[in-house]
Amino acid sequence: MNKKDIANIRKQFKLDNDLLNISEIFNVYIMKESSEIYHAQSLPFEMLEDEQKELFLNNFKKVLTGQLDEKLFELKFNRESEHNSQMILHQGLLSQNTDEWTNHMMQLVEKMLKDKQYEMDLVLTFVRGDVRIPMKNQSDEGDESDRDTVYSHPFILCSINKTQDPKKELLFDYIEKEFKYNIVVDPIINLKKPVSGFMFPSVTDQASDVNHVLYSTGKANELDYHFIEEVLNAEEIMTAQEDKVVFEEVVKKVTGDQINTSTLSNVYEEIHHVMENHEEEEPPKLDYKDVEHVLKRSGVKDVDQEKVQTAFKTVIDDEQYEFKASSIVPKYNKKSIKIKTKIADISVGPQDLKYVRQVQVNGKVCLMLEVEENTVIEGFEMIPEVLFQKVDDEGEPNE
Repeated sequence: MNKKDIANIRKQFKLDNDLLNISEIFNVYIMKESSEIYHAQSLPFEMLEDEQKELFLNNFKKVLTGQLDEKLFELKFNRESEHNSQMILHQGLLSQNTDEWTNHMMQLVEKMLKDKQYEMDLVLTFVRGDVRIPMKNQSDEGDESDRDTVYSHPFILCSINKTQDPKKELLFDYIEKEFKYNIVVDPIINLKKPVSGFMFPSVTDQASDVNHVLYSTGKANELDYHFIEEVLNAEEIMTAQEDKVVFEEVVKKVTGDQINTSTLSNVYEEIHHVMENHEEEEPPKLDYKDVEHVLKRSGVKDVDQEKVQTAFKTVIDDEQYEFKASSIVPKYNKKSIKIKTKIADISVGPQDLKYVRQVQVNGKVCLMLEVEENTVIEGFEMIPEVLFQKVDDEGEPNE
């Protein structure tokens, strides 16, 4: 499932959209103290008022929002798991009546509550329905409209939201002309920031993929492994952040712990070229052979295939592992590389890293930035210095 597939589904979650049909909504309230179900309610989605529908639809859009491998993850089911959730979800999707549907969803809730204590009250919201998605690469010159070129995607979507205490407020009563303390004891369900969720099935090549589920986390690169493994029964996955750390460790094993900024910039540039020249929608992946070629083209010396393969096996214990190129390169068009020192923090883009040098001057370690123009600080233009000697107004070094 790529970001375009997700975006095409996400943008259909809006009121009065005939491409989206949500048939049922099922809410389950879980108490934090006991980790027990306090209340459950199932309704036809159409019975909700428009204001309620809009709240839920915006919440569902947030579940489907975020960068792949950072907030959204396509997970593969582990079929060896007992009482597999893939089967539960598939049966729930095909259920003919409400009781069957809610019974299947309650099985997932029970998995959540098994051997798990939550720090807050939670509300689980399940919906099922179908969405019609426009087909890709349609010609503008054709006679068919977007409505004639769609494929249907039946789905179950789950959103997990925390509750929060109501605000204590002072109100003014216009009729009685007096100030009143607003006493509200009902908890507020925070639909603006889901803590987790998922959509089943996933989408592959414009078709439903029941072997995968799209998992959503509330915070980037922070996964709920209990939910992934014990509730969804999905296989272990690495975040983009973890992928990048592993890649860096592999490079260190090959090049040593130290590498100059010019070479590192070349590494990022080579991987960026691989991404630019990749014609498929799915991001390219790099195995140990690809990493070897990248390092060689970047100017790293004494690199061979066996050395890189050994590094893969040492760091990740899988010499056949493949890195997603998009995960291991900092965002190329932003100042995404942070250089932190005790004196100052600097942000540069991967393509500009080559202009940063660490040098030694008079026995002191210095960070040097190559710039194309004079630097201005707080409106003052800095005076150029030659070999770290101050120059006077005439441009001559001081004695």
